[in-house]
Amino acid sequence: MTMEYESDYRIWDWLYSSPHLFGGLMVTAALLGFSTSYFGGVGVFPSYDWSNFGIFIKKKRERKRIRVYMDGCFDLMHYGHANALRQAKALGDELVVGVVSDEEIVANKGPPVLSMEERLALVSGLKWVDQVIANAPYAITEKFMNTLFNEHKIDYIIHGDDPCLLPDGTDAYALAKKAGRYKQIKRTEGVSSTDIVGRILSSMKDNKNSEGDSFKRQQSQRGQLSQFLPTSRRIVQFSNGKGPGPNAHIVYIDGAFDLFHAGHVEILKKARQLGDFLLVGIHTDHIVSEQRGMPYPVMHLLERTLSVLACRYVDEVIIGAPWGVTKDMITTFNISLVVHGTIAESNTLLPGETDPYTVPKSIGIFRMLESPKSITTSSVAQRIVANHEAYMKRNAKKTQSEKKYYEEKAYVAGD
Repeated sequence: MTMEYESDYRIWDWLYSSPHLFGGLMVTAALLGFSTSYFGGVGVFPSYDWSNFGIFIKKKRERKRIRVYMDGCFDLMHYGHANALRQAKALGDELVVGVVSDEEIVANKGPPVLSMEERLALVSGLKWVDQVIANAPYAITEKFMNTLFNEHKIDYIIHGDDPCLLPDGTDAYALAKKAGRYKQIKRTEGVSSTDIVGRILSSMKDNKNSEGDSFKRQQSQRGQLSQFLPTSRRIVQFSNGKGPGPNAHIVYIDGAFDLFHAGHVEILKKARQLGDFLLVGIHTDHIVSEQRGMPYPVMHLLERTLSVLACRYVDEVIIGAPWGVTKDMITTFNISLVVHGTIAESNTLLPGETDPYTVPKSIGIFRMLESPKSITTSSVAQRIVANHEAYMKRNAKKTQSEKKYYEEKAYVAGD
């Protein structure tokens, strides 16, 4: 009975794959006045009810949605991470992202700068991410891989073309490769978390050593510029490519958005909820430096632009927005509401400086938003410096202990 059903199914499959032949047979049947019972009687076609044929066609046409998995620490989230996840999503229909636990990061790389909650907010806020798994392991173990395949219905595990080695030197993705369920993407050149930490530490040090000498500070900053060269194609890849509708309620928010963090994601989310379209103004490097002083911005304008564009709550950006919101801007972009968060690097004006929100306030379209998180770019930079200082102290103690050990050993050997 089973064999007969399978044989019939194969016939249907063959007929479906040959629609012209099938159509010809049906036309012939109609012309000759044959009935479906006749076909069933002679055994040319399977004898079950033809009413099921529509369901069969529908099932054949439905394609299984491919689910892909990619994991990472996502500490100091930058556009390189975003581009990796964009590429991963392109390899499937649904992207599931694992965020490595704090404990695993400490064991394999050192203490993270951002908490698990902050890293989850950043990853969840990316437009290409469909699902997030918290506290993922650093290495793909057999147990976790089976969980991915069986519980999360993952088809492929994705990673960049840069090697990911465990402390013992083994490949963290060896099991996925062995299972034939591994796919690789290209790493984004010119940026890494290590590079960003280096920029901050270097700029802080240079800024301290060149206090009072603006020329030296400017020279040191030039040496810390990113090596990433963005193209129009990359900006298009990150963009939504859609404008506002004819009667859209457009909300505008501006800022530096330097070292894009969880506070940025949450305030953008809150702003987006106030309208149909969120337009984000990103200030130039010159404006940011003028307002906040050295060593800011850490990331240059186009780097910051990509980070903002990757956020799922952002519809469009103004690259190099002016410090003040003008009447022309409001008219040109049809802005309905201008908002600003309560938590910012500085909400106080410089001496002799005019309020950048004078115009929207005067026409009644300005609103202060309560910032959901207290994190700022400066606080992230301070955490990086604190982590580095703690690391240097641990190394100094370790070096002293090793020196004492070898001195004692030499003394005993000499004795």
